[in-house]
Amino acid sequence: MNVEFVDQTLRDGTQSLWGLRMRAYDAADALPYLAKTGFETIDLTGPGVFTVLVREFNDDPWDTMDFLVKGLPGNKTRCGMRTHSVMGFARAPESIIDLWVQTLIKHGVENFWIYDCAYDLPVMKRLVDVIAAAGGEALPSIMYGLTSIHDDAFFAAQAKEMASWAGVRSIYVEDAPGILKPERAKTLLPAIRAAAGDMPLELHCHNNAGMAQHNYMVGIESGFNRIHTASRPLANGASLPSTESMVDIVEYMGHTHSLDRNMFAPVAENFIRAAKAGNHLLGVPAEFDPRIYDHQLPGGMTGTLINQLGKHGMAHRLNEVLNAIPQVRLDFGEPIMATPFSQFVGIQAVLNIVTGDPYSLVPDEVIHYLLGHYGPIHGTVNQNVRDRVLSSARAKQIAQWERPEPSLKEIRSRFAAGISDEELLLRYMNSEDEVNKTLAAGPVRKDPRRSANRIVENIVDLVGEKSTATAFSVSSPDFSVQLSKLTGSK
Repeated sequence: MNVEFVDQTLRDGTQSLWGLRMRAYDAADALPYLAKTGFETIDLTGPGVFTVLVREFNDDPWDTMDFLVKGLPGNKTRCGMRTHSVMGFARAPESIIDLWVQTLIKHGVENFWIYDCAYDLPVMKRLVDVIAAAGGEALPSIMYGLTSIHDDAFFAAQAKEMASWAGVRSIYVEDAPGILKPERAKTLLPAIRAAAGDMPLELHCHNNAGMAQHNYMVGIESGFNRIHTASRPLANGASLPSTESMVDIVEYMGHTHSLDRNMFAPVAENFIRAAKAGNHLLGVPAEFDPRIYDHQLPGGMTGTLINQLGKHGMAHRLNEVLNAIPQVRLDFGEPIMATPFSQFVGIQAVLNIVTGDPYSLVPDEVIHYLLGHYGPIHGTVNQNVRDRVLSSARAKQIAQWERPEPSLKEIRSRFAAGISDEELLLRYMNSEDEVNKTLAAGPVRKDPRRSANRIVENIVDLVGEKSTATAFSVSSPDFSVQLSKLTGSK
């Protein structure tokens, strides 16, 4: 079998290890090599990418995405999205979700993986139809969770339904918390393969517990023909297996692939340099921690939780929170632990610890969840918890909530006349101040050599011993430096 690779370096690699803080220039030198590696698809962006670029850097995400797409000619590029929203936890109207899809396709991102951890399949199918009508390709997702209710038959039934939808090009199976064990994979993955018929299947496993490579072997043996990997500096730990290691494993198993190994090193070198310059993590294999099977936190969220606790002087209470999460997860009916439900469970566990009185303080999103506004709850919610939460005055207000469905025309009326679809989406997704600063900042920086922390490095490259350059200058409005080789110097 020819095993195809989906690259996650730019999207899930940076999400898992860098908190999505990859700017255009961080990827610039890697793009020519990624483009020639031979990936089936390159996962590129998502709503979270847009949010971080605007809020953290005032970088225009449309400009950033255009730069990345242009740098990957001849490659399919991909965007991930939830069925109900385009940013954060709030449910977006269908008009905005549809515009988001159509605008991304206009910018060259034609491939979408869709997930809904509540398995609200009618809503997922509607989005598949929207993507197909806009000329894109849709990949509905099976999000794995370790619960008493999500057995092999449950996941297989979802796959069978998804495979029947027109417009679906493949089905994507993800283990976001990295909790799939090879023993379970040997029953789960063949069941999904059988249920999906001839539909191509992709496998996306995070390596939090160090099991992902083994699971990929089981998947390939079960007939999964696509696996997700990342360049080694952005692989492993909370991220996915490295492309380098999985190519070796695929060849060891006697299968073929279409990747050019010569492209691996330049990509890795770029991201090692970018990680050091940006003070980001480099991927390393995770040490085994059995608690992961209890709290089931996705790797990226674990890092975020640690950072947030530290900011509030609660870093020393991390173990308390991790120990509280399993009970909250059970109280909530054992939801699949991926966005947004993993955040709901984690936030509620923190609040229960801080207040010392469980469920005395509850976010609105948890109330919406318990009311079924995020889709069906497949497990059994703790009745005492439900009664306490939904008896509050705030819950009684939210119980009257109905999802607003304003038309695009109505949404446009809230903003200045004549703005582009791209600006409309930015303004809908972010605050006015954030968008104004982003648009005022102009085009994003794309050349890593303009970064202050690379000036010395590039001087060495340009006038060093192996260089034929005889002079070099650096100038800006504030300073000017000129260097020249002495006569007769080597």
